[in-house]
Amino acid sequence: MLLTIDVGNTQTVIGLYEDESESGNGAGEGLLDHWRIATDTDRTADEHAVIVRDLLESAGFAFSVDRVAVCAGVPKVLASLRQMIQRHSDREPVVIEPGVRTGMPILYDNPKEVGADRIANAVAAFDLYGGPTVVVDFGTGNNFDVISEKGEFLGGAIAPGIEISLEALFGKAAALGAIELLEPRNVIGKSTVESLQSGAVYGFTAQVDGMVERFRKELGSCTVVATGGLAHLISPVSETIQYVEPFLTLHGLRIVYHRNQETTL
Repeated sequence: MLLTIDVGNTQTVIGLYEDESESGNGAGEGLLDHWRIATDTDRTADEHAVIVRDLLESAGFAFSVDRVAVCAGVPKVLASLRQMIQRHSDREPVVIEPGVRTGMPILYDNPKEVGADRIANAVAAFDLYGGPTVVVDFGTGNNFDVISEKGEFLGGAIAPGIEISLEALFGKAAALGAIELLEPRNVIGKSTVESLQSGAVYGFTAQVDGMVERFRKELGSCTVVATGGLAHLISPVSETIQYVEPFLTLHGLRIVYHRNQETTL
């Protein structure tokens, strides 16, 4: 079995795959189970081990970190995970970082600047849908990743995420309070809560649709895939999102793991 770990700034997603293949008909194919935990930069290697062990055993799986693929945007957490794996296994994890085979040319001015999660998403999206493709990842930031017809990472755009934008608004506007993120009854809100929901849901949907249309002017016709925690909220009202893949990043990690077996075994 293969353990995949996607460390984000806010949350960490862990997936357990059964299959030995690097690709499939969907990002969730072969996924035995998955978990979402808070990202904590103060968590030690031993604490990570306890959490991973408990999650696996609670779902009926034996604790093992012999086969692990990781992408992380938080260096301190990545270091802790490396220590955990070194302590409980004699194998090195496959980490998406410079020097690791991804099978995808990175056409950024400085390829080292591209976040590991963006690379994983791009690799997975091209595997599932080919190119050209645009990936929209709803996380701490809204990442737009563009993949060419040849399977090259062309670049994209980064914008503040939905939740972090609302937190900033609530922090600066004393009269506004936190809301539940739901699609409101109308675009024209009839209360402060509905107005905030409208701005969040339809405002960020307009951002996505507008960015995709601008990409298409440079890229031509393309497939649009959404992932991330709030993809389910935006995709139903978006005019451009065609597919939602909740496990896109984990699927990309699975692919990269298998592409590096000659050097890691």
